[in-house]
Amino acid sequence: MTATSAFFERLTAAGQDPRFSNVSGSVRFDIGDGDRIEQWLLNIDHGRMRVTQSADPAGTVIRVSADVAEAMARGEVNGLAAITRGEILVDGDLAMALRIGRLFPRVSEQADSDGGT
Repeated sequence: MTATSAFFERLTAAGQDPRFSNVSGSVRFDIGDGDRIEQWLLNIDHGRMRVTQSADPAGTVIRVSADVAEAMARGEVNGLAAITRGEILVDGDLAMALRIGRLFPRVSEQADSDGGT
């Protein structure tokens, strides 16, 4: 299992995120790996998270390489910095894309969960 798929599975398992209680919308992640595109659709309804692998339309589409997605899922890359560097392209609601960044782990969180390594 990749760090990216584990990240989306954790969102599904969590089901609800109180930080998003005032947020509703959809975000599709188009994750490119060569000629292959893996698509994950996140629907948020007042904090309730539902994730499926789907190419359905979304209010916000985030296009990212598999390498950058993996690094984000491991907490090694900041989403805003990656947008600024052009490593992530956002179509639609940029504010929603920035909010979604709060769902990804931070480097310090990963180090803490790994016992500081």
